[in-house]
Amino acid sequence: MRNSFVALIAVFLTTLFTIPAMGQDVTIRSRDGAIELSGTLLGFDGDFYRLQTDYGELTLDGSGVLCEGPGCPSLTDYVADVTFAGADSLGKTLLPALLESFGARMGYTVTPIPRSAQKMTYEISDQLRIIGRFHVDLSSSADGFAQLIAGQADLVLSMREIRQDEAEHAQEKGLGDLTEVNRSHIIGLNAVVPIVSNRNAIDRISMQHLAEILAGNIQNWQDLGGPDAGITVHLLNPEHGLTQSIEDRLLRPIKANMAEDIEWHEHEDALSNAVSKDPLGLGLVSISAIGSNKGLTLAGGCGFQQQAARHSIKTEDYPLTKPLLLYTPARRLPALVRDFIGHTRTFAAQIAIRRAGFVDQSPETIPIDLQGDRLTNAIAVAQTQEAFATLQDMSKTLQHMQRLTTSFRFEPGSARLDAQSRSNVLQLAEALDIGEYDGQHLHFIGFSDGLGPSSANRDIAQRRANAVRDAVLDQMNTAPENAQFKIDTLGYGQALPMACDDTEWGRQVNRRVEIWIK
Repeated sequence: MRNSFVALIAVFLTTLFTIPAMGQDVTIRSRDGAIELSGTLLGFDGDFYRLQTDYGELTLDGSGVLCEGPGCPSLTDYVADVTFAGADSLGKTLLPALLESFGARMGYTVTPIPRSAQKMTYEISDQLRIIGRFHVDLSSSADGFAQLIAGQADLVLSMREIRQDEAEHAQEKGLGDLTEVNRSHIIGLNAVVPIVSNRNAIDRISMQHLAEILAGNIQNWQDLGGPDAGITVHLLNPEHGLTQSIEDRLLRPIKANMAEDIEWHEHEDALSNAVSKDPLGLGLVSISAIGSNKGLTLAGGCGFQQQAARHSIKTEDYPLTKPLLLYTPARRLPALVRDFIGHTRTFAAQIAIRRAGFVDQSPETIPIDLQGDRLTNAIAVAQTQEAFATLQDMSKTLQHMQRLTTSFRFEPGSARLDAQSRSNVLQLAEALDIGEYDGQHLHFIGFSDGLGPSSANRDIAQRRANAVRDAVLDQMNTAPENAQFKIDTLGYGQALPMACDDTEWGRQVNRRVEIWIK
């Protein structure tokens, strides 16, 4: 113990990472009494102490040291005490559903204790005692990140991905790089759906028109084929994660800001009710909040269209699909919290996610006979003999296969997989490890947008398929040579477009890797 303790201190002394000590409320000693450290106890997870010292922030194994002072926790009666902060809609619907399923699966009793309209504590008990208190402070995704950065929260519930300035501030505060794969956990899937009253004759809208409406450049329904009447836009308040994700996805690409005459709402139920009473209104809500309204189909000028449905959200074919995220800092969390995060990927959790009104991540298969619209669209836009030959080759290859809803797409302007796809890599690797696809043949099939020569697009698509395959294999514990399944890769370029190539949104949807199995 002494040697490891000295080595740990030596590592920190040589890093030049020094933070002034904030106080001297505990003393940590090695069991032989030879080594002693004093400082402020920042946290204890039941196994490890986090201590702010003259040498910086240290993490020490509690089994090898003694803690002295009024701030020292009990090693035998430890209670995991953590705070979740962030999106109101997740904290009031999805988190309680996940905690309930976690308790049922683990044999724990989960007791909700209201503290205020926006604050709740969940006491988690085993058969003997309270083992955890999960405090939930709800407002918005932005506030959740602010609380984490300020040291007032341990985890963030977010309706959107972390923004660059938030990630930079978090890293400055020693919370690690929150853009890394292991810092965000997808706890469900959502879709932003444009809605109108059932009294409105419009039933579809393009992404471009939607963006122009939000920016105030289109203000009359007549521009969309409707009556000569003004459009009233209904959105959640500007700090809400859903609204911020809409800004990131729709307005930033056209370098525009929100129009000034938007009707703002605090909650999705209020927004949905307002649209249902307003025949000239247009709102944007989560798929679970459509209510009695009509969800508009997203359509393109070239004939493609997509509706928000379970399959299209899981595959990200629907372009306004959004992951629901739980962010954790780069520090050790209590074992109970780690168990809960692990639970969010279980089958029991996927059922809870569906019951909460969101879309789960469990893979499903889609037979090729349900791909008719995609194949019809592909034939409609194919213009050369080479394109028809590729379609024919692809159809022969896929005719006896089924598409898996596990798909992979990339961040705008980047070769990096997006958040949902990074989660899909981990999920597929785990499924392959436990033998879920033993005896089957998985085809990683890459596709591209339609810009550039067909031969170059097929090469790009093939490289994408290879890269995703490699990412999945890298995450597996099973050596490839011991695998009981087969994997190969194919690239079909622009042969099976999902959207029009005349916008960046459409091109991004088309750049993907699908999984087909037989």
